[in-house]
Amino acid sequence: MEKALKKNKHLFFLIAVLFFVSCNDKITFTAYESIPNGNWEAHQNVSFEFDIKDTISPKNLFINIRNNKEYAYSNLYVITSLNFPNGDKIIDTLQYEMADNAGNYLGKGFTDIKENKLFYKEEKVFPKSGKYIFNIQHAMRKNGEVKAMPILEGVQDVGFSIEKVE
Repeated sequence: MEKALKKNKHLFFLIAVLFFVSCNDKITFTAYESIPNGNWEAHQNVSFEFDIKDTISPKNLFINIRNNKEYAYSNLYVITSLNFPNGDKIIDTLQYEMADNAGNYLGKGFTDIKENKLFYKEEKVFPKSGKYIFNIQHAMRKNGEVKAMPILEGVQDVGFSIEKVE
C-alpha cells in the first residue's frame, strides 16, 4: 500500500511538471535529477545535456533546487561548468541565499519542500549551435574548514532550465 502511494505521488508530480512545462512557451529546456535520499554527496556531479540551435536570441539560464526541512543552511555554494560544443568551458563558483534572516526558507512551495529558481546566467547568447553540457556540484563547507562537506542533507532535486528572454 505504501509503495503504491509513493508511486502515485511520483506519477502525480511528473504529470504536474509536464502540465506546467507545456503551458509555458518561454521554457526551451528543463530537466531535473533526483538526489537519492535527499543527500547530495560531495563531488557528486549532476549533469544536463541540451542542444542549442538558436545562436541569436538571448536566454536566461536557471539552476533549480528543491530542498526540504532537513536543509540546515541559509545559503548554498555550488561549482558549475558549462561545456560548449567546441570544447570550451566556463567554470563558476556561485553562492545563493536559501533562507531569510529569520531562518525561513526562500523559494516557492506550501509544504516542507521549497523550489528555488536561481539565476545562473542572464540574457546569455549561445555562440555556437550544438550539444552543450551543464554540470553542477555542491561546494558547501563548514566555517573554517577547507574540505567539502561529505554529504549535504536536504537537497531533493537539482534542475536546470533555459527560458527565452521576452
